[in-house]
Amino acid sequence: MQKTVLNDVFELLQQIGAVSSESEFSKDWLCRSECYMRTLRFKRVKPSVGTLAICASKLQHYGRCMTATEQHTQLGKRFIELSEQCHKQINTDAVGWW
Repeated sequence: MQKTVLNDVFELLQQIGAVSSESEFSKDWLCRSECYMRTLRFKRVKPSVGTLAICASKLQHYGRCMTATEQHTQLGKRFIELSEQCHKQINTDAVGWW
């Protein structure tokens, strides 16, 4: 699997202590099975559009909540940037289906 925005999201969430493993990230943030990220890597495939959409939505929600506080403004902005990257990947993948 090539490095994707999901890898960047996982790394950030792991750094801030929001998730401790790929399986936790897959279940809690992507609403997928605990082996989702591992399967992507093993099969060398990109994440589904649906998975990217779920991740983008969560990032945007929490990003907005965090930017409303002084303490977490920068982290919130990073969440929103990653959400936008997810949307960009969704749009790129969608063009392939036209």
